[in-house]
Parts: sequence; structure tokens; C-alpha cells
Amino acid sequence: MSLKIRLARHGAKKKPYYHIVVADSRSPRDGRFIEKIGHFNPILPNENAERVKIIEDKAKEWLAKGAQPTDRVARFLGQMGIIDWKHGNNPNRAEPGKKALERAKEKADKAASAVEA
Repeated sequence: MSLKIRLARHGAKKKPYYHIVVADSRSPRDGRFIEKIGHFNPILPNENAERVKIIEDKAKEWLAKGAQPTDRVARFLGQMGIIDWKHGNNPNRAEPGKKALERAKEKADKAASAVEA
């Protein structure tokens, strides 16, 4: 059984609130979990101390047992100094996809033919 430390969404529509939970990786996002170890309120400003609260002892305990944090939770744990988190690098992120490149080429060809005529 592989364990994940991840976010489980709660709160009302357009007012998200997340619990930071330890769950089996096969269980649904908002489904069954093993233990709740904190919470995250994205509506609060970044400077607010109540935005992210994680019980450090429990987080360290689950990490020692082999639980893998998701990217967002790993960022929180890195900010707290529990794990060493490094920003990921995806150089292809800003590049347009195949379809967008094809559309841009068609548009440029159409504009070039309109100028010639």
C-alpha cells in the first residue's frame, strides 16, 4: 500500500478549504483517509499564519513511514523546513501545443496570401 500526503477539498462552492491528509494512493481525493495532519485555507493572504497549519510531529512520522507528499504539500513541508523542496523546472511549459502551432501557421499563410492579392 503506497501512502500519499495530499489535500482533500472541503468547503463550499467557490470557497475552498483543504485538509492535509495521509491516504492510500488508490482512494479518491475526498474519500477515505488514514489521518488528518493539517489544513490549508487558500482564501487567506500568504502572510497569514492560519493559511497553512501542519502538525510537524505527525508529518515527520508519516514521512519516516514512507508516505510521499504531493507537489503542493511538499512545497508546504519545504517552507516549514521538514523536507528539502526544490522548485521544479519544466522548460516546455510555455510552449504552445501542436494544434496551436498548426493554427498559427495557417493564419500566417492566410495573411501572406491576402497581402499578395
